[in-house]
Amino acid sequence: MDTLYTVRSTMASGCDLYSEELSGRSIVSLSGDSHEQEDFLQSLVTNDVARAAPDALIYAALLTPQGKYLADFLVWRDENGDFRLDVARGLAGDLVKRLTMYRLRRPVQIAHEEAVVTALWGTDCGHGLRDPRHPDLGWRAYSAVPVESVPGDYDLHRLKLGIPDSAIDLLVGDSYILEAGFEHLNGVDFRKGCYVGQEIVARMKFKTELRKGLRSVTLTGSAPPSTPLTAPDGKPAGTLLSNRDGYGLAHLRFDRATEAMSDAEQTITVRTAS
Repeated sequence: MDTLYTVRSTMASGCDLYSEELSGRSIVSLSGDSHEQEDFLQSLVTNDVARAAPDALIYAALLTPQGKYLADFLVWRDENGDFRLDVARGLAGDLVKRLTMYRLRRPVQIAHEEAVVTALWGTDCGHGLRDPRHPDLGWRAYSAVPVESVPGDYDLHRLKLGIPDSAIDLLVGDSYILEAGFEHLNGVDFRKGCYVGQEIVARMKFKTELRKGLRSVTLTGSAPPSTPLTAPDGKPAGTLLSNRDGYGLAHLRFDRATEAMSDAEQTITVRTAS
């Protein structure tokens, strides 16, 4: 397949740069009239797609009408103005189906493509598009990166920064994006106007106080995702999600996560990260 996108091409040497090819990612591509593409996505997703550009990624999600999570993705535009969505491979097929359902008679084509997606982090060596979710998360490259880098562990890197993994930490048809931290991950725009599920997101933002949600944790030991956690008084405190090497994410009840938590067998100790 032709290269989807040309990354920034300034050569650099001696960079303290880490990289990992992300095998679990796919690209959903749009084509057709570029203005129709923008209007189409703008009416559906949580962020302002007008800010997506050949040199700028945005982070966004598609929700159910009830405001629940369906898919999250990084969005950019290629040199022709066509939109590209970097999405978890396991969600790509359903995302294409749902976008196609919403397309109706719009002159927009939607396809699922395979591509090499590389995460880069460390020193900025002038390659890739900056990931907007966290200042230290790094960059995404969608073509060859002509600079030396050290093989890195992206899964551990994102856990240390509290970045959820779509396949583990977000539940299709169940998660609410504000509970999943999308506001802090720059994944929702409260001024862009209507999109699918917008009313629920706005109500949670402006009319309610979040009592539970995704939080970074540190832990001793390890446990599989979806392990229930209990507070010291034995009351349910939440659920441990992805974790390794002492770092993890958990969906917690804030009023019960003020002290160390554990699993039922008390084989792990979990604390919210400071």
